[in-house]
Amino acid sequence: MCFLRRPGASAGWIWWRMLRQVIHRGLQSFFYKLGLFVSRHPVFFLTVPAVLTIIFGFSLLNRFQPDTDLESLVAPSHSLAKIERSLASSLFSLDQSKSQLYSDLHTPGRYGRVILLSKPGGNILHQADVILQIHRAVLEMKVNYKGYNYTFSHLCVLRNQDKKCVLDDIISVLEDLRQAALSNKTTARVQVSYPNTKLKDGRSSFIGHQLGGVMEVPNSKDQRVKSARAIQITYYLQTYGSVTQDLIGEKWESEFCKLMHKMQLDHQDLQLYSLASFSLWKDFHQTSLLARGKILVSLMLILLTATLSSSMKDCLRSKPFLGLLGVLTICISSVTAAGIFFITDGKYNSTLLGIPFFAMGHGTKGVFELLSGWRRTRENLPFKDRVADAYSDVMVSYTMTSSLYFIAFGMGASPFTNIEAVKVFCQNMCVSILLNYFYIFSFFGSCLVFAGQLEQNRYHSIFCCKIPSAEYLDRKPVWFQAMMNDGHQHTSHHETNPYQHHFIQHFLREHYNEWITNIYVKPFVVILYLIYASFSFMGCLQINDGANIINLLASESPSVSYALIQQKYFSNYSPVIGFYIYEPLEYWNGTVQEDLKTLSQGFNTVSWIEQYYQYLRVGNISATNKSDFISILQSSFLKKPEFQHFKNDIIFSKAGDENNIIASRLYLVARTSENTQREAVELLEKLRPLSLIQSIKFIVFNPTFVFMDHYGLSVTMPVLISGFGILLVLILTFFLVIHPLGNFWLILSVTSIELGVLGLMTLWNVDMDCISILCLIYTLNFAIDHCAPLLYTFVLATEHTRTQCIKNSLQEHGTAILQNISSFLIGLVPLLFVPSNLTFTLFKCLLLAGSCTLLHCFVILPVFLTFFPPSKKHHKKKKRAKRKEREEIECIEIQENPDHVTAV
Repeated sequence: MCFLRRPGASAGWIWWRMLRQVIHRGLQSFFYKLGLFVSRHPVFFLTVPAVLTIIFGFSLLNRFQPDTDLESLVAPSHSLAKIERSLASSLFSLDQSKSQLYSDLHTPGRYGRVILLSKPGGNILHQADVILQIHRAVLEMKVNYKGYNYTFSHLCVLRNQDKKCVLDDIISVLEDLRQAALSNKTTARVQVSYPNTKLKDGRSSFIGHQLGGVMEVPNSKDQRVKSARAIQITYYLQTYGSVTQDLIGEKWESEFCKLMHKMQLDHQDLQLYSLASFSLWKDFHQTSLLARGKILVSLMLILLTATLSSSMKDCLRSKPFLGLLGVLTICISSVTAAGIFFITDGKYNSTLLGIPFFAMGHGTKGVFELLSGWRRTRENLPFKDRVADAYSDVMVSYTMTSSLYFIAFGMGASPFTNIEAVKVFCQNMCVSILLNYFYIFSFFGSCLVFAGQLEQNRYHSIFCCKIPSAEYLDRKPVWFQAMMNDGHQHTSHHETNPYQHHFIQHFLREHYNEWITNIYVKPFVVILYLIYASFSFMGCLQINDGANIINLLASESPSVSYALIQQKYFSNYSPVIGFYIYEPLEYWNGTVQEDLKTLSQGFNTVSWIEQYYQYLRVGNISATNKSDFISILQSSFLKKPEFQHFKNDIIFSKAGDENNIIASRLYLVARTSENTQREAVELLEKLRPLSLIQSIKFIVFNPTFVFMDHYGLSVTMPVLISGFGILLVLILTFFLVIHPLGNFWLILSVTSIELGVLGLMTLWNVDMDCISILCLIYTLNFAIDHCAPLLYTFVLATEHTRTQCIKNSLQEHGTAILQNISSFLIGLVPLLFVPSNLTFTLFKCLLLAGSCTLLHCFVILPVFLTFFPPSKKHHKKKKRAKRKEREEIECIEIQENPDHVTAV
């Protein structure tokens, strides 16, 4: 091997160039030998993957188990909110606090919840009697377990003071309204205020989350209710942690939902929307059940597209069954990966629906590239050598892209990922990528060997019969000639490659390449890219985090219907935030009282402190020292019936004869708009820093915070880590690839596609949830998969002009790229008909990924590469120098052999 040093080239550059060529040629040699080995033992490489699929396929059927813990899947695994929950629970039992710590869809434990909605223009308060009938039906409802009947009274959460079931205070309001109606009083005499109302026992109760669609009496000082559209009632069940209790609670919830459906049929003047603790998980898993048939349709479409796109008129060189077998190769590798996942005690969740599409998008790219590599080999070679040449040509690039897939999803499966659903998905994708790679060079490689053997022996690609001679065909009918045509009439001495007749390759060579490189088309492409970039940039500035869990549920499910009604009528106030003071505090101190007022300013408070201060002011009682403050609190304030419930909010300790308040809690509620979740996150981010700088040591907690705490950072971290990993690999291999400019252009192209998908999906109302983040990680690799072969072929081309180089690149790789992206996009169409928010997100993101990649490969890169480096002038100079050198050698030979000249 001899390397000539260019004038001005440094020794270091020469060595880097030598190293690159040695690595590249070494890899090509390795894959050539691998191809030879596969072609000599095709039965072995066909049998082993099939046996593995059968073994792991049975494990898939036997060990399938869904994951029922939605919080562990979609909530950030490591968050401060979970620590705050543990601390709050150690102070005050969360099971006893569920009714006060209201949260919309994230209520812990078992419960049943119903929204009763009156007709437009109606007043739900006028239907108190009907609502109480439904309420009594719930209380009397029985569930049978092992011969015993259980009612709500056996399962409910009990109050500490009187051991009665905890019920929403709106029930007491409705009782008062019904009594007033029975005694011929007008409802106006039973004054209902909003959001705080006075109950019959003297208590002040917050009903902001129990009464919705409220219209207040104009100019009313006490915010008296004129009418309301909706009432929400929640029935809380105890959770002891025992399996039996949980089973009974689940049966009660199921019967509750059935009862609400029956009540809806009996009371047509009301609309009932029910929700139970299992509803979210059930509707999350419902997506998988709804998508099963559509995924099979998707597979059929991909099979059909791959078969048709691999066909030719030439019955000898057409490879429809290879396209079909290529897709089946990816299917059986995915089945094997699923079996391995379940053998290792994995549990299924609906986010894993994306894996077949992700695996298919990468796997079929290798299939179509191998098929294109086969077509580029010389027909006069033995079929085993042709298979080896195809491996040598294609597998280097496919190995690199598969490695980047593994790195990207491996980084997503790292401990840095804080969302368990993303981590599980990335772990499965890593296994799928490895098995895809193994199955393609083994199973599909064996199929390619058998197809090559049939072609060499001149067997029909579909009917597997001998193709008759041209003389025999000429005597047969036209239909027979069309079926048995092997392209002999198209072949001439000018045409050395019969595969040029493939319809996609013919279209690219004869029509598209000339059109896209036309000088009059280029300005419009530049304008198109500027429009694309501006919309992408505009979308990137409007990114929303997807902490709303309904983005992952079936769109027509009861949970989504309930959430939409709840958001419409009960979004005036945010979830109730528990404000926990976990250290002793001088509550009698005026400065402390001012600090507490400052912290609770702007909130609607449910507070024993506020009520106690008001009690002291009304009674003109002085409590400016510790002993008086605690003595009056215990002996007078907490003894009164209207204030007894505040005993649950204070923890006393006794040291000798002295009592102390070591911890207490109050509740804060902020007025919000319909975007309750986003505003709740903002409240958390404002309140939590105050706990670090204030003299009052407190924490804030609501069950919703577990799902929202730093969700934006948690969900974007995997794509940032994966993107950084890929970028680092591309930079580190900058001088180890065939040409550094190939990596440079690849980084630019992938960045453009990634930002385009991110911006456009935001404009398409897609939030940053775990599904969209997984799609963004996939987009990184999908872009590399399709742009890398095109770019590396271009930078290594030795044609005279950039235009000719890009034409050759499109002609060499355009067919495989177009085949794969078209199959990928067609396969996504059935997802559009699955009534699920999760699959809508998956469809939108993958459609944008495929479309943006297609746009760059066939429109943007072919034009922009004709403007920018690498320059092809030095190749032109080299060719001129070689031609001149060859002419001089020929002249010398002629001068040395005059007899030969005379003879000629």
